[in-house]
Amino acid sequence: MENLGSSLRDLYRVRNAKRKRYSSYDTTGGNRDYLKVYPGDVIDLAEITGSGCITHIWMTMAPLEDVVEEYLHRKVVLRMYWDGEENPSVQAPIGDFFGMGHGITKNFVSAPLQMSPENGQALNAFFPMPFNKNARIEIESNANTGLKFYFYIDYEAYNHEIDSPLRFHAQWQRQLTQGIDPGTVSSAYYSFGGKNTTGENNYVILDAVGKGHYVGCNMNIHNLKFTHDWNWYGEGDDMIFIDGETWPPALHGTGMEDYFNTAWCPQEEQHAPYHGIILGGDPNWQGKISTYRYHIEDPIMFDESIKVTIEHGHNNHRSDDYSSTAYWYQTEPHKDLPLILPVDERLPLPDILGHDPEEMDDYFGY
Repeated sequence: MENLGSSLRDLYRVRNAKRKRYSSYDTTGGNRDYLKVYPGDVIDLAEITGSGCITHIWMTMAPLEDVVEEYLHRKVVLRMYWDGEENPSVQAPIGDFFGMGHGITKNFVSAPLQMSPENGQALNAFFPMPFNKNARIEIESNANTGLKFYFYIDYEAYNHEIDSPLRFHAQWQRQLTQGIDPGTVSSAYYSFGGKNTTGENNYVILDAVGKGHYVGCNMNIHNLKFTHDWNWYGEGDDMIFIDGETWPPALHGTGMEDYFNTAWCPQEEQHAPYHGIILGGDPNWQGKISTYRYHIEDPIMFDESIKVTIEHGHNNHRSDDYSSTAYWYQTEPHKDLPLILPVDERLPLPDILGHDPEEMDDYFGY
C-alpha cells in the first residue's frame, strides 16, 4: 500500500494504483442493479486476486416482495477473508458491522462508519482493508423472505506487496449478562456497591492473540430492568488488558460513558467523528441504547494479545442484553472466530417499557 494518507493535504500527490470496483450493477445493461438473495443463501460478493486495499463499501437491501421484515439487519451476516484464509477475519450481522445494533438502522455519521438516508438504510464503511494475495467478501441470509441486495466494494489494486503484515478484523459478540438479584440488595448497593478487583466477569468486547492495534467498537445495550428507582445502566468501568497483564490493567477507565467520551449518564444523541450516541434510550435509561468509540487517532497497540472488557454495571451487578462489534488490525493467523450465533439467538428481545415491575421480576426470574 502506498505511503499516502487520506487527508486533503495528500490529494495532490501521485498515486501508483488502479481504482477498481465490484458492484451489483445489471450486467445486461438493464436496471435490475441488485442480487436476488433467498433464505439460506451464502453468496460471494467479491473475490479479488492480487495485492490491494478495499477503501470503501456501500450496501443496502430491500425485500423482493413488498413486505418489511423486522430485524432484517441482524439476520444477514457479513464475512471477509484475506489471503486465502479459511476462518474469516470479519464476521458480524450486517447492521452491527456498519455501526448500529438492535437489528435496526438510523441516520448517523462517524469517520469510519456511516448510516445514511433513507432512515440509515444506506450502509457505508471507510476502514482500509488491505490484502496481499486475495480478498473474498460474502453474505449469508437468514431472513425469512427473499431480498434485493445492492452493493459497491471499491478497492485499489497494486503491482507491489502491501507494506504491512496487519489485516483488518471485526467481530460481533452478544451476551445476556448475569448480575446479582436486585431484590436482595438496596438500590444504592445494586448501582454503586461492591468492589471489582479482577475484571473476571466483565463483558468481553474483544479477545485477540497476535500483534496489532485495536481501533474501537460500537456497543448496543438493551436495559432489561424496569424500575422507578435509579436505572442507569452504564456505571461499569472499561478495563483493557494488554499482553497478558493482570488487574489492574494499564488502561483502566472510570465509567462506561467516560470510555465512550461522554459524561454524566447521557441520553442526548450526538455523532462525532470518533465517538457518539446513536440511541439514547427511553426515560430512566430504559430500553435500547447504541453508542460508539473509534480509536482512529489513538489506536491501542498490543504485541502478543489484547482483551477489551467493560463491567455490566458497577461490579457486574446488572443483567442486561449486551452486543458489540470490535474492530482491529493484527498479524495473521488470528484467533479463530467462533461460529456466529443462530439467527434466533441473534434477534433483539422485545421492548418491555410500560410493563408492571412485578411482571418484569417474574419474567427475569427475580
